[in-house]
Amino acid sequence: MKGLSESLFNQKLRFKNENGEYFPDWRLGKLGQVFTFKVTNSYSRDKLNYHEGYVKNIHYGDIHTKYGTLLNLQNESTPYINSDVNISKIEEENYCKIGDLIVADASEDLKDVGKSIEVVNLNGQKVLAGLHTILARPLHNIFSIGFCGYLFKSEKIRQQIQKEAQGSKVLSISTTRLSNVLLEIPALEEQTKIALSLSVLSDKIDTEKNILKKYKRQRVYLLKKLFI
Repeated sequence: MKGLSESLFNQKLRFKNENGEYFPDWRLGKLGQVFTFKVTNSYSRDKLNYHEGYVKNIHYGDIHTKYGTLLNLQNESTPYINSDVNISKIEEENYCKIGDLIVADASEDLKDVGKSIEVVNLNGQKVLAGLHTILARPLHNIFSIGFCGYLFKSEKIRQQIQKEAQGSKVLSISTTRLSNVLLEIPALEEQTKIALSLSVLSDKIDTEKNILKKYKRQRVYLLKKLFI
């Protein structure tokens, strides 16, 4: 997965259009030129639950430990904001939309600072970005859905984010410093092909991992039976 991803984002491997020609050269742009930042909340874990509610909330800890590259709420267990929390003053534009990037702005480890996920399916839910997150929304018609999730996992982007991070014991990154990150942006059609190829490979890897886990459980069960 990492090998294919780096080959694509380093442009060692390029896709061609239906005429067999390479897509146009990738253009450069700073993150702050192609994204806007929306307001997030600071609700702690004790303000969240997994049983009932009307609005879900993305906690930075789940970005670090739980979610994959692309956030599909049809397949993820995501907590609700408790019903006694007043969220009436939150403006509609600050709710997550398809294509949004949610960035964890704090980490104890350099390798995880600025770790991000892209929202690809809200499953009809209302969702907010929560504690220690940055909600970055791409400008219209700049990115294909799913592309940014993988782009922000690439070494080129990760290294820039790590350089922009500040702090000693706990590292953090601000919207100002995140805006400095330089992006290489391919044509939309090439973005779609990149996102699709990486998504298909990721799904296959996940399937194989699940099969392996199943075999391991069966092995443990059979070994127990042998010694009863």
